[in-house]
Amino acid sequence: MVTMDTYLPDGVGRELYPFEGKFLALRSGARMHYLDEGKGRPVVMLHGNPAWSFYYRNLALALRGGSRVVAPDHIGCGLSDKPGDYEYDYTLQSRVDNLEFLLDRIGIKEDITLVMHDWGGMIGAAYAVRHPGRISKLVILNTAAFFLPRGKTFPPALRLCRTRLGAALIRGLNAFARGTAWVGCKRHRMDKALRAAYAAPYDNWDNRIATLRFVEDIPLSPEDRAYPLVRETQEKLGIFSALPVLICWGLKDFVFDRHFLDEWKRRFPSAEVHAFPDCGHYILEDAQEEVVPLIKRFIHNA
Repeated sequence: MVTMDTYLPDGVGRELYPFEGKFLALRSGARMHYLDEGKGRPVVMLHGNPAWSFYYRNLALALRGGSRVVAPDHIGCGLSDKPGDYEYDYTLQSRVDNLEFLLDRIGIKEDITLVMHDWGGMIGAAYAVRHPGRISKLVILNTAAFFLPRGKTFPPALRLCRTRLGAALIRGLNAFARGTAWVGCKRHRMDKALRAAYAAPYDNWDNRIATLRFVEDIPLSPEDRAYPLVRETQEKLGIFSALPVLICWGLKDFVFDRHFLDEWKRRFPSAEVHAFPDCGHYILEDAQEEVVPLIKRFIHNA
């Protein structure tokens, strides 16, 4: 009998990730792993790169008593399959299609609260503008759903990642996953075990394909494949301006800095905003004691 423990990577025990995950075969044939915990109004949590559903473990535990919590691992990430390029198209469009397929299959089509971090913001927002009537609330955590804001330049570290040297560092040394875990928290630095858990699913060259492909898919010019979908999504974000929106932000994020926060505030001037000057990218780790209760209160208030 295959148990969940079979799929947990080395260094990630039940004490860190106490869930019974599920798997869904997508149209591509790849299996998507996801958490589906609790009952009630659905809360869909979307992680970014190079994280996985592990990022939402504490929030899922806090919410599952009063909500149905769904947290997928994007293909190539976490406990999901990690196919090669000849088996799966690692693009934003595929990510949005996968999310739609998953939510349709498990019967989540209304009253959705989206919780979005990093690439999860772009994936979730693109899904939301495709199905605006399904969305009831937005929780925004150090992410984007638009092109680089005015005054923001593309970070040199990410530019390096899009070179041959960067690709070798990412896939050969797991530099992106390990590096992000190292610098992603500022108030409470991750200990060795926690950093290892974030990097654990990306334990060899083949299993690091999505970590690289996500960086390569960042749209910087009209020639980039994700560019049209990002343009369409950012143009339609205004349809959610009347929804309840909660923004929790680590201001010491090495990518999603104050420029991105200011852009969200410009687009959603009525949003409830909590900025943490001493916290970094992984805000749910860095300010867990404050942010998890904020999100729980926001979601469970009618």
